[in-house]
Amino acid sequence: MVKAIRVYELGGPEVLKWEDVQIGEPNEGEIRVKIQAIGLNFVDVYIRKGVYKIATMPFTPGVEAAGVVTAVGPGITGWKVGDVVAYAGGSMGSYSEEQILPANKVVPLPPSINPTVGASIMLKGMTVHYLVRCCFKVEPGHIVLVHAAAGGVGSLLCQWANALGATVIGTVSTNEKAVQAKEDGCHHVIIYKEEDFVARVNEITSGNGVHVVYDSVGKDTFQGSLACLRPRGFMVNFGQSSGTPDPVPLPSLGAKALFLTRPSLMHYSATRDDLLEAAGEVFANVASGVLRVRVNHKYPLSQAAQAHADLESRKTSGSVVLIPDCLWQDVLN
Repeated sequence: MVKAIRVYELGGPEVLKWEDVQIGEPNEGEIRVKIQAIGLNFVDVYIRKGVYKIATMPFTPGVEAAGVVTAVGPGITGWKVGDVVAYAGGSMGSYSEEQILPANKVVPLPPSINPTVGASIMLKGMTVHYLVRCCFKVEPGHIVLVHAAAGGVGSLLCQWANALGATVIGTVSTNEKAVQAKEDGCHHVIIYKEEDFVARVNEITSGNGVHVVYDSVGKDTFQGSLACLRPRGFMVNFGQSSGTPDPVPLPSLGAKALFLTRPSLMHYSATRDDLLEAAGEVFANVASGVLRVRVNHKYPLSQAAQAHADLESRKTSGSVVLIPDCLWQDVLN
């Protein structure tokens, strides 16, 4: 038996229960991993609330982690006990001390990247990869608007877009987060509680608008984001922390011939080659210093409910990582 978080009903952070669970042995095509660090992401909140539907109840949440292989299933080649691996997406259940995973959904974690960083960079880093390299290919001279610029994805997104030569405009909620966004490559930072971000973007761009908006906030920013775009601009909505945006009448996009997309990591890492390419580029950028990973908050796994509450109330910045309680003392030391 191992400890894990279980969910029996949809709702607030209080539905996250700390329990004993049976993991079992890996079957063909699977490996068992002793989890060392777990990435907390807004998708975990969406699933807990029921915004994203799941097939079965009860369930163990979590879609990102890093750890050590402790067993391999029949017929597995390429993996052995003791390998350090990481994964993001494809399987749910990382809020646990151990997990059974499809062997083709994990990647080797380079020795230069520790499990805590690995667990915080996989989903967020590969998300940024498809945002700046696939959805809209950011190039020198582009002006980009990043909402939640001090968040886990936003921090990395600002850094990567800056490194690609873009002018980066970021929105944040506090002065403290504005300082971080500046450090992460934002040329202009807008504290949206103090000024109208649409008017400010219009001023910064001399009325021309931005080439692309990366919006993970959703309902509260969606219409304003569209207003910030220049003709033939790209609206990339990849999250909805404030709620689902209202429906968009298709003709409204025609006024400026705008492009609108709602991507997900699942579709940009569907094949093994896609997964390895994205993870490899993320790891290379961490190694070269293009990406500086901010693990600003750590919680024992048993306190996942508090971590969820803090994330939802915007008390966090950068990445949030959960550590299995059996390893928590090592973190404190």
